Amino acid sequence: QVHVVESGGGLVQPGGSLRLSCEVSETIYGIYTVAWYRQGPGKEREFVAEMGPFGRQRLANSVAGRFTISRDSTMNIVKLQMTRLKPEDTGVYYCYAKGESSTGGDESWGQGTQVTVST
Repeated sequence: QVHVVESGGGLVQPGGSLRLSCEVSETIYGIYTVAWYRQGPGKEREFVAEMGPFGRQRLANSVAGRFTISRDSTMNIVKLQMTRLKPEDTGVYYCYAKGESSTGGDESWGQGTQVTVST
């Protein structure tokens, strides 16, 4: 059973930057898609970014050009670098890992890390 743990949230002013990390308990490369989702106050959880098993990246339109997703395969960590943050980026950010069919559909959500963009 895969497990994920997020870290790196906090309070930042508009225009600032934060970097989130998601540590995955299993080998990522070739096996797991790792994604970031967020849930703002009073909003539904929404997709932010993902890194496929072989490195394919996808970003939500709302964060493209401001956020980047990267992977440190050696340490099984996926990072979300967030720049030019806006108040509407505020929310709880969740990491999600899902394995390929060979894992039997193994998946896991993290507990979330709070990001607050405010003056």
